[in-house]
Amino acid sequence: MRLAITGGGSVSPFGVGRAAFEEALATPDVAAARAFRTTSEVLDAERVGASRTAEVWGWDPSAHLGKKGHRSYDRLTKFLIAAAKHALADAGIKDEDGFREGRLGASDVGICSATAYGSLDAITELNRVAELEAPRFINPSRFPNTVINAAAGYVSIWEGLTAPNTTIVDGNCGALDAVLAADTHLVNGRGKAFLVGGGEVVSDALHLGLSRLDVLAPPEGEGPGLTMGEGACYLVMEREAAARSRGATLLGRVLGYGNAFEPPLEASRIVDARPDAIVRAVEMALAEASLDAGDVDVVAGARGGLARLDAAEAEALREVLPGVPVAAPKALQGETFGAAGAFAIAQALAWMKGAPVAPLVAGEPLKTPPRVVVVTAVGFYGNASAVVLAVPEEAAGRGAQE
Repeated sequence: MRLAITGGGSVSPFGVGRAAFEEALATPDVAAARAFRTTSEVLDAERVGASRTAEVWGWDPSAHLGKKGHRSYDRLTKFLIAAAKHALADAGIKDEDGFREGRLGASDVGICSATAYGSLDAITELNRVAELEAPRFINPSRFPNTVINAAAGYVSIWEGLTAPNTTIVDGNCGALDAVLAADTHLVNGRGKAFLVGGGEVVSDALHLGLSRLDVLAPPEGEGPGLTMGEGACYLVMEREAAARSRGATLLGRVLGYGNAFEPPLEASRIVDARPDAIVRAVEMALAEASLDAGDVDVVAGARGGLARLDAAEAEALREVLPGVPVAAPKALQGETFGAAGAFAIAQALAWMKGAPVAPLVAGEPLKTPPRVVVVTAVGFYGNASAVVLAVPEEAAGRGAQE
């Protein structure tokens, strides 16, 4: 696997676009304070009670999508479209006038998107209308939002992309697994560039479900448990040679991917992880990248506040990457489930450019920007995935000369 990352776009608590995201990461403590606020703009306090979330505060889709054409779209769809627009522009593929002449065309660009619970709020909305009023009052234009791959489908329609569009739905590992899907399409010539990433939204139904599983952190933020986050992140990935031939700027490279699964030791456990699966996923990714543990500078880990999962990952990383520092991207913007891997890759790219590697949860601070980063994802159901990132070859060469 040799993929070039040539652009990125995100919708997050830090704003819209790669520049806003990376600017926020320059001061991690300030970024975390911006992401987590006391009063939700999305959740109904009467239904869910007190909460602590990392939301896309003050979200105005019209500022990014215009005033028309998106009234029937749900929150996730609007997030994804805005992230896609910024990513395609950042990669030099499209601008306000459409596809840039001499670059890639509609049939060259596809999507590999991930979400775990993306359509849950739309399903809840229509179900509430049917129960409290009558099925005949359901707005048919909003029904497609209940289909989990509809959001990414609307991105293709909005941006005029006709290469394959794939939605990955396998929990927290989704965005990293979307990298494999994109690589598969590229190897088979089904497109020349893919938007890779995903999105999630905060919703009453998701909050209620996580509350009943007893996996949410206390509203004040002190204590174990995850904190819900939301947003969307897409990264443009291409074959490295093709990206260079079209004159694209390389932000980073994907050198390896791995995934593994181990069932819970007890069938009754709904949320569980096994260190063996995480070890195998990282080993597979390193093997594909032709790298050893000693080549890795830092891990962008999956630590999210669930003691059992965090302990499994920590044990696995001590075994497979002994002594390598580990950072926790989710501490800055919450648990974004299927989109978490994409946001972690985006953070890793910012670290490679000089942003502080923070917050560290293991190991010593780096004295220089990392050149090789392993990104991990740990699912609730025994699955684990890993991706190996590296700086562009020219940047690595400069670092070696220095």
